Amino acid sequence: MNNILPLENNIRFQKSNDENLIDLYNEATEDYEFWSKDFNMHFGYYIPFKTSFFKRDTMLNELNNQVFCRLSFDKKNAVIADLGCGIGGTMRYGLRKYPYIHIIGVSLSPFQVLKGNERLRNINGLLLEENYCNTSFFSNSMDGAYAIESLCHSGHNKQSLREAYRILKPTAKFVIADAFLKKDPSQLCPSSNYCYNQLCKGWSLEGLGNIQGIKKTLEEIGFKDIRIEDISWSVAPSVLHIPFAITHFILKKLFRKELLKPHSWKNLKGSLFALLSGLHKKSFGYYLITAKK
Repeated sequence: MNNILPLENNIRFQKSNDENLIDLYNEATEDYEFWSKDFNMHFGYYIPFKTSFFKRDTMLNELNNQVFCRLSFDKKNAVIADLGCGIGGTMRYGLRKYPYIHIIGVSLSPFQVLKGNERLRNINGLLLEENYCNTSFFSNSMDGAYAIESLCHSGHNKQSLREAYRILKPTAKFVIADAFLKKDPSQLCPSSNYCYNQLCKGWSLEGLGNIQGIKKTLEEIGFKDIRIEDISWSVAPSVLHIPFAITHFILKKLFRKELLKPHSWKNLKGSLFALLSGLHKKSFGYYLITAKK
């Protein structure tokens, strides 16, 4: 992987000023084990008779599968970027399925980088403490890139999309799995607007991009063959797990006489409003976006 990272950047990490987001993930990442034993920090993809509604990780790992299936890469020599990798749950899935590729993930959280690299020891994965809007990767160096529920932390801004374009090799693909607005925030009804604001506060999101605007931005940057799939109904069964998962998590803490950390409460609040936002089908949707450089 020496042709991917400049030598001086192998030991120098770029820092972010977004302290709220860093604190959230430094303190709350361990809590995600209640959501996923595989530390998948995202929602899932339900396929009847393939995944189980009662086994959440089957749906969460299926979303990982859907993302990798939309990437086109050499199954033996490719290097893939995970932009906003969490603790590396998706990376572990990808490296189990494609053991001869390499995946490099970036996260702002020192805790996630430390724990993620421990979990990826002896396999071809590496986490770096970097901002996905400004990575240390060489231009035209990646055989593919993906971002699962991570670009929302920057509001799906143009800088993050431009950085993905920069690091990709020509004809390589970029896949996004995330929630988006279907209309401008100013057009949201009062209840949708309230849920949206609380969601952003709970999960330290800059905001959600407008799906029509995202396609236009990708085209302006230079991406082509852009495919947008509304997978809201496939994601919904995993979203419905939220109230049960939250209740189980709180009861478990109470039984152990453990106090919930402030950022744990904040994370749980964000999860609840993710469910409530999803009920406003005219305002919010969950999408898979595939774009080629």
